[in-house]
Amino acid sequence: MKHSKKWSSLFLASAIALSSISIAQPQVQAAQVKKPTNVIMLVMDGSSNNAVTLSRWYKGEGLAMDEILSGAVRTYSADSAITDSAPAATALATGHKSNDKFVGVLPSVINSPGLEQIAKEDAYRPVANVLEGAKQQGKATGLISTSEIQHATPAGFSAHVNNRSQYDNIAEQQVYQNIDVVLGGGLESLAPGTSKNARKDGENLVDVLKEKNYDIVKTRDELLNSKSPKIWGSFAPGALAYDLDRSKTKASEPTLAEMTSKAIDTLKKDEDGFFLFVEGSKVDWAAHANDTIGIISDILSFDAAVKEAVDFAKEDGNTMVIAVTDHGNSGITMGNANTTSTYPNTPVSAYIDPLKKAKMTIEGALSQLKEDKSNIVEVAALYGLDDLSADELTTLRLAKDTGEEMVKMLADRANIGYTTGGHTGEDVFLYSFGPSKITGLVENTDLAHAMAQFMGFDLNKLTDDLYIPATKAFTEKGYTSKIDLTDKENPKFIAQKKDVTVTIPINKNILIYEQDKTAKTHTFDTINVYNGTEFYVSKKVLNALN
Repeated sequence: MKHSKKWSSLFLASAIALSSISIAQPQVQAAQVKKPTNVIMLVMDGSSNNAVTLSRWYKGEGLAMDEILSGAVRTYSADSAITDSAPAATALATGHKSNDKFVGVLPSVINSPGLEQIAKEDAYRPVANVLEGAKQQGKATGLISTSEIQHATPAGFSAHVNNRSQYDNIAEQQVYQNIDVVLGGGLESLAPGTSKNARKDGENLVDVLKEKNYDIVKTRDELLNSKSPKIWGSFAPGALAYDLDRSKTKASEPTLAEMTSKAIDTLKKDEDGFFLFVEGSKVDWAAHANDTIGIISDILSFDAAVKEAVDFAKEDGNTMVIAVTDHGNSGITMGNANTTSTYPNTPVSAYIDPLKKAKMTIEGALSQLKEDKSNIVEVAALYGLDDLSADELTTLRLAKDTGEEMVKMLADRANIGYTTGGHTGEDVFLYSFGPSKITGLVENTDLAHAMAQFMGFDLNKLTDDLYIPATKAFTEKGYTSKIDLTDKENPKFIAQKKDVTVTIPINKNILIYEQDKTAKTHTFDTINVYNGTEFYVSKKVLNALN
């Protein structure tokens, strides 16, 4: 198989040797690595360097991230200078650039300069991620997100699908991977129902989690009081609240820092070490909405989680911490048309004081708005607009999108500019800490390989062990096979030889072996993946046939 990025597993004087188009190759800090090794990977989705600067001014003191700033990251995808979250997460988790909407699979199109083409038959092939590698090393694993846990970025570290919208498949793969600690939103994707993301395949994954002996928690108190080594926290049907809004709208939800601390305390008990992924998801959502308050709210929330990770790493001495955003968003600037000629004399207070008036994000404020907008003055005040002019009040009352008008008004008062409601393609800050700290200007794919190397495995070799095309492999063993799509929500791979029938269901970690009308289910620490064309199984599944 050809790979879109090459990686050398050879370390020379503790420097990573890369085949890359980075302007400067990443450097890894020399260290005597002891065992067990731990990795904590934190992603501040859809942020930007300007947003971090603004958040620091708003806080009025330094950030935890400031202490571990070590370089920058290039974020482009296989087919665009501006990436979406799905291929960005795939790059960070697997070491492969991919295409828009693709999660944990190779691209079908490569047109970004400098990337090596892949073989046609490898398009959409699942590629192993660092969480799977940690699991194969015997390490405990954790996954945290303030969005649905099935959202694109956490999915990139735990699943393999052709489209990030396939919540059914993502949720099922996450459950059957036996990740030790999973915390976030997305409860509705675990069971059948009538809501948008409810399961369509008829399977109740909550029941499966109970069978797997998870402590299923749904509130902050339940999480903090849990003593279980296996915790699944689903704190909302969809996403969690913004940090600024939580105390007023969702007081029962834990903060990102609390989830991070609890996960570390649980996972660190594993004698083989652990891998933990943490996402501050809604910085991106606020940036899409040009909600300055939402951006600041969840950057500061994320920074508190970074502090939890770094504090543990300082005490432990053998934990790699990486914090990064997966891509820019919104083109936010301190300075707009108001300051074109006045910027040299515009004080910090001109940007921050208007923002300090806000008590809620735009999402939180609008949650209080009555349908007839009769309380629009009070709601605007919650968002810091406590001195509306007559024209502004009329604009809000007549607006089709009240939130859009409110965020524009506050941004204008705070001299904040935006260039887009979409993602942006700039390089982003890299933050890292620990015995193998990464420095310099690096590709997002480099981070995946650095984490894997620190934990003692090679991602490309792991892919060859975990994701083997089933049709060819079973044919070589003398089986005839087919992909059964009778139930389109539950595809199965079926192979037969003489009196033996092997059935491999999608997304699960099992194989059903039937001989002489007697069936036995075999369980593995790997999952079966179907990419719409081919089933992929692990070497362990194939070896079990012997």
